[in-house]
Amino acid sequence: MSGKRVIAKQSLPDVIANDLRERILSGELAEGETIRQEALAEEYNVSRMPIREALKRLSAEGLVQWANNRGGSVTKHSLEEIGEIFDLRCLIEEDLFRRSIPNMTPQHIANCERVLVEMETSYDGNDVGTWGALNHRYHSALYAASGRYLTCEVLDRISLQSDRYVRMHLSVMKQRAPAKKEHQELLELAKSGQTDEACQLLVRHIQRTKDQLLEMIASRRAPDRT
Repeated sequence: MSGKRVIAKQSLPDVIANDLRERILSGELAEGETIRQEALAEEYNVSRMPIREALKRLSAEGLVQWANNRGGSVTKHSLEEIGEIFDLRCLIEEDLFRRSIPNMTPQHIANCERVLVEMETSYDGNDVGTWGALNHRYHSALYAASGRYLTCEVLDRISLQSDRYVRMHLSVMKQRAPAKKEHQELLELAKSGQTDEACQLLVRHIQRTKDQLLEMIASRRAPDRT
């Protein structure tokens, strides 16, 4: 039994990092919010060591700006950086989708359809916490047949940065219906082999999200406009 307790303690930074990541992506910990090791150690009822390790991991993911014992904050992207995140998604995802469509098998299609069902369930249940992850899972399923594993790893990191904005877009801006429609259309175009049309829709889909988010976030941040 003592061995099990050791394993639990060793996994503590992972547990804390996962919880803090979700709090950041959900907006519970707001962009720019100050982070203090002492306060988190008290909140999680642990020593500073697992807190420090968890924060290092989140810093490596770009979610936290952290400098050892000097404190830190939740990363606040500038408007230009938010735009860049979605521009990168457009460039990478269009290339992946274009490579994936000719290679999609019935299994790939079935995987996409399963995620779509999960997404619709989350929309109906107003399950904000799953929207970002499901959105990424669906897009990843569309590109699975591309065979571009290194590119997909790069996209994973970028998608983590866009997660909180995707949730904001779907919930605050009430964009579930348009997103649902476009996600279905992307798969239908892919199934019918209409590669150019599918890629054009994908770019419009990401660009629309970017434009609407930038307008909303700019108005919220006024008058500093950062």
